[in-house]
Amino acid sequence: MAIITLTTDLGDKDIYQAALKGSILKLLPSVNIVDITNNVAAFNVQQAAFILKNSFYYFPEETVHLIGIDTVYNTYTRYLAIRYKNHYFVGADNGIFSLMFDSQPEDIFEINIMQDLKFLHFPLADIFVKAACHLANGGTLAEIGLPVTEVENKMNLQPTVDRNQIKGIVIYIDSFQNVITNITKDFFNRVQQGRRFVLYFKRNETISQLSWHYNEVPEGEKLCLFGISDHLEIAINKGNASGLLGLNLGDSVIIDFQ
Repeated sequence: MAIITLTTDLGDKDIYQAALKGSILKLLPSVNIVDITNNVAAFNVQQAAFILKNSFYYFPEETVHLIGIDTVYNTYTRYLAIRYKNHYFVGADNGIFSLMFDSQPEDIFEINIMQDLKFLHFPLADIFVKAACHLANGGTLAEIGLPVTEVENKMNLQPTVDRNQIKGIVIYIDSFQNVITNITKDFFNRVQQGRRFVLYFKRNETISQLSWHYNEVPEGEKLCLFGISDHLEIAINKGNASGLLGLNLGDSVIIDFQ
């Protein structure tokens, strides 16, 4: 069965999500629509990129991922359909693809489907839906667009490092209020080289060992671990790490190696 996933900032209380899903089902009634999330903060390309980057590969190959973030028409933004690691992505060329992809996509096409004027303010339910359904139904990229070679570039903030210290920042706070940093497991291991460490963050809090899972410490205790995204997380077992530790997006964290 064909699959189309949705990653949008449409929320749950307005008509927009229903209009999007209804438009998909009109064109492809047999498709399986899967919500990755419709609760990305409005226009937050970085947040959407983090979520989709860390979830798309759980889906079968040939899945079509429709991205509804900052899609309203303007004269500068292209709409793209992309093949990357045997998945398809349909979205606005607003920097999200450069934030998501670690390597060059196999194919990049600028969508040239004509827009229905009644959807002038909501191309997501028209151009994007037509492109996604076409691909989910086995169509080719060349039938809906023209090849291009590059996407809009937007850089993720990277951790900095010297011989004995990593400086990172908080990039995401999940629904459990776990605090996720921009320090990946691979980056940490390359700098650590087996050394002991101390993680410093707000309010002079410290953590000096990695946990394998959240229940490794007593309830209410803080911990750090590499979670499902392979990014370093600061958490409290069955607690609200962001609120209780005062950690917010953009806050700094420091790891000293001994």
